[in-house]
Amino acid sequence: MPRAHIALDRKAVVAPVRRRTFGSFVEHLGRCVYTGIYEPGHPSANEDGFRMDVVDLVRELGSTTVRYPGGNFVSGFRWEDSVGPREQRPVRRDLAWRSLESNQVGLDEFARWLKLTDSELMLAVNVATRGILPALDLLEYANHPSGTTLSDLRIANGTPEPHDVRMWCLGNEMDGPWQTGYMTADDYGKIAARTAAAMRMADKDLELVVCGSSGSGMPTFGDWERTVLEHTYEHVDYVSCHAYYQELDGDLGSFLASATDMDFFIDTVVATADHVGGKKRSKKKIDVSFDEWNVWYLKEHQEQEARETDLEWRHAPRKLEDVYTVADAVVVGNLLMTLLKRSDRVTSASLAQLVNVIAPIMTEPGGPAWRQTTFHPFSITSRLASGEVIRPVIEAPVYETARYGEACLVDAVATVDEDRAAVFLVNRDQRETAQVTIDVRGLGCSRVVEALTLADADVYAKNTLAEPDRVTPAANATAALADGTVTVELPPVSWTAIALR
Repeated sequence: MPRAHIALDRKAVVAPVRRRTFGSFVEHLGRCVYTGIYEPGHPSANEDGFRMDVVDLVRELGSTTVRYPGGNFVSGFRWEDSVGPREQRPVRRDLAWRSLESNQVGLDEFARWLKLTDSELMLAVNVATRGILPALDLLEYANHPSGTTLSDLRIANGTPEPHDVRMWCLGNEMDGPWQTGYMTADDYGKIAARTAAAMRMADKDLELVVCGSSGSGMPTFGDWERTVLEHTYEHVDYVSCHAYYQELDGDLGSFLASATDMDFFIDTVVATADHVGGKKRSKKKIDVSFDEWNVWYLKEHQEQEARETDLEWRHAPRKLEDVYTVADAVVVGNLLMTLLKRSDRVTSASLAQLVNVIAPIMTEPGGPAWRQTTFHPFSITSRLASGEVIRPVIEAPVYETARYGEACLVDAVATVDEDRAAVFLVNRDQRETAQVTIDVRGLGCSRVVEALTLADADVYAKNTLAEPDRVTPAANATAALADGTVTVELPPVSWTAIALR
């Protein structure tokens, strides 16, 4: 049995727990919006057509911010299409996902949905195929109280109070050739800087996110961030990171160590941002908005797309509806742990996406909504993490991975508040239970109040429409605290949360 020891000290503070770490993402893609969050005529739908069974699950998930409306979708989006009387809204082609967009859900409706879920709006503007003036118009429509043409239009459309959007994304994945209107780093940096400067003329307190690399495997990674930030550094607050992971060629060991790559990604982007700041003699620090992250079986999607012969334009086609396994959930839990560990610089993040499309929540049109395996580590972490993030000292066996080199069999992070603490752990060992001892004397806790483990004898077990609760977290009866030490056994390929007081 592998053994690991973890020492926790209340003084080893990384940063406060950032509630925006528990953000999510809704894009007009596939069934995320239509028959996902919005389905008029569904038995649970409210007067706006939003599925209240989905609202209940989003609230349980603990999502705090939602990035909207894209994603690749935003690079061909005309925001004006999505406001005003629904019967007058145009139907447009979405080139990004080869779909028809009805615009029946737009900014005003989505903002009302966010109030139902107690979430903050993170709004993206189209700098790819539009530019500065449409961004300023959207800002005026969304945030100006009244007395101007566009703010009065919002009021006439039934939204008297401004949306007061604080966080704005300046486009999406502008380094990617798949992006409508993609650009070089130099061209994007220039338009992003001008757009950011103009938006700040309207509201100096906005929080602006500039596009970083679409992944650490991009050929321009690093150079992209440097060039873009040299143009935008004094105008923006965040640089974005996007990362998706999947098991490739049966290499489960590497997949389970995906968090090591996320850590490398963050390290590199932070170092690049600080290098630019140093060159500019700037006193400010650029934070990271990790506003797309998840497990996504992208390779299979690309292979299917290459075989696709039906090129008909459809409304809300089924796309990217990955069904997640126990192993996927363990990786998602571990990625979220890494984001917590880096809370000193990663101060916003978005799990991509929220419903149906590579999502923790699934729905059936006219039918039920249910939790994917990945729902559970996210919802439990969002519920238990509070106060400050504590850097653990981990002593654990290591193993060699084909993709990421050496990785610890056991990983952990902890948070501590005035009268409670939480420890989050993963066991990456594929065959053996790991026995872990956690020294919590430095936290001032005296009892375990909750211990939950997500695991299964079949690491590829899934939750489906037929079996929506096939995989759920179970109480870990081995977790016990005595003499200032918690001992717990972690099953192979598992994620665990322990709450203490």
